[in-house]
Amino acid sequence: MKKTVFFIVACLFTSQLIFSQQLPKDERMKWWREARFGMFIHWGVYAQLAGVYNGHEQQRGGAEWIMNRSKIPVAEYQQYAKQFNPVKFNADDWVRMAKEAGMKYIVITAKHHDGFAMFGSKASPWNIVDATPYGKDILKALAAACKKQGMKLGFYYSQAQDWNNPGGAAARKLMSEGWANPDSAKIDAFTAAHNGHWDAAQETSTFAQYIDRVAVPQVKELLSNYGDVAVLWWDTPTNMTDDAALKLQELLKLQPRIITNDRLKRPNFPGDTKTPEQKIPGLSELDGKDWETCMTMNGTWGFRTSDTKWKSTETLIRNLADIASKGGNYLLNIGPKPDGTFPDASIERLKEIGQWMKVNGEAIYATKASPLAPLNWGRCTMKENDGQTILYFSVFDWPSNGQLLVPGIKNTVVSAKLLAGGAALKTTTTTDGLNIAVPFNSPDANASVIKVILKGKVESQQSAANGKMKTGALD
Repeated sequence: MKKTVFFIVACLFTSQLIFSQQLPKDERMKWWREARFGMFIHWGVYAQLAGVYNGHEQQRGGAEWIMNRSKIPVAEYQQYAKQFNPVKFNADDWVRMAKEAGMKYIVITAKHHDGFAMFGSKASPWNIVDATPYGKDILKALAAACKKQGMKLGFYYSQAQDWNNPGGAAARKLMSEGWANPDSAKIDAFTAAHNGHWDAAQETSTFAQYIDRVAVPQVKELLSNYGDVAVLWWDTPTNMTDDAALKLQELLKLQPRIITNDRLKRPNFPGDTKTPEQKIPGLSELDGKDWETCMTMNGTWGFRTSDTKWKSTETLIRNLADIASKGGNYLLNIGPKPDGTFPDASIERLKEIGQWMKVNGEAIYATKASPLAPLNWGRCTMKENDGQTILYFSVFDWPSNGQLLVPGIKNTVVSAKLLAGGAALKTTTTTDGLNIAVPFNSPDANASVIKVILKGKVESQQSAANGKMKTGALD
C-alpha cells in the first residue's frame, strides 16, 4: 500500500514538474479561450471503407471504428492503405474553408485507433508516406497552410489504442456491433480472453513495448517536425498506466505553449481542458474548468457514405451560441472523403456558419459565460471593458410582439443595437428587467444578435461553479 501511495505522489510531482517547464496555464490558454470555435478532422484509411466491410454496413459507432467493430484482420486492413490515394487533398483549401467559417484552430487525427499515421514516421511503416500510393506527409502540408493563413494547428493522437502496431490496446466491442458474422460467439469469446484483441498479430508485443517503440517516438516526431503545435488531443486511455503517461507527458516540454486535454490517463493527468463528446453540458455540470465540446455534423466522425443525418445550419449555429454562453469551445468535426475533399453537406454548412459569423462573430470570440439566469428565448455572452459590460443576446425565438424582455438586469443602458445592420434599439428598464423594442421580423432565422452595453458590472445570477461535468467519449 505504501509503495502505491508513493508512486502516485511521485507521478503527481513529476507531472507538476513537467508543466512547470511550460508557460503558465493562463498564458497558454489565452488564445484558446478567445477562439471559441475550431475544426476537428477525422481522416485516415477508414475513409476508404466508408462504413462498409465486404458488403456489410457497420452496425454501431463511427466509421473510424470499422476495423475493431467488424474485426478486420490486421493484414487485411493494411491492404486498404494501398487504395488510399487522396489526390484531391488541398491543404490550402481546407484551411481557407475553416477560416471562412470563423474557426480559429484545427485539430486533425495524426493517428487514430487503427494506428495509421497521417504523417511520415520512422517509428512505424504503417503511415501515409510508406504504406500508400499517395506517399506524401499530410501534416506537413497542413502545417504549412495553417502557418500561411494564420490558423492554429493541433494534433489528435491515440496514445493507447492501436489496432495495427503490436502491443497497442483495443477496447473490446462485440462482433454484433460490426456485422452478423456467423462466428460471432467464437470471436466474442476470443476478444474476452485477449483484452479486446481479435488478431494474434496484435499481441506479438507488450503494451509497454508499444509505448516505447511507437507512441513515444511518434509523439516526439509530432512535437518536433511540424513547427508550433497548438493542441495535443489525446484519446481513449484504454489500458494506460501512469508510467506510460509520464513518458508521453514528458515530451510536452518540446512545445512550451501546447494545450492538452483530459484523456491521457485519468485521474492523475487532467490536462488543460475537459472534453464532453457529442453533448453540450448543462449549467449544473459546469465546474469552472476550461472545456470543449467536440461534435459531429452528422452521426459519425470518419467519412461514411450511408450517414446522411446532417445537423441543420441552424442547429450548429445555436450549438455554438449555447456553448459560448457557458464559457466553452465548440470543436466541430469534418470527415473528409478518401479522395481528400470535404463532403458537400459539410462545405455547405461551413459556408452558412461563416456568413453568420461575419456578422455576429463578436458575440462569440473572446466572450465570457453569461452572468444571467437561463433565457427561454436564446443565449447570452458577455465582455467586460473599462467599467462597462457588453451583453450579446443570441435570440433563437424572436418575439412576435416586438418586445424582448431580459429579466434581472438593473444596470443603466448605454446603447443597444442589432449586429445585423447596426440599427439602434430603444430600451426601457422595469421591475421585471430590461425591455428591448425590436423589429417584428427577425434579421436572421438561425439566431439574431442584439448587443447591449451597460454601465458597471452585471451581478451574476449563476450559482457557484461546483458541478460535475461528464467528460470524455460516449462510445
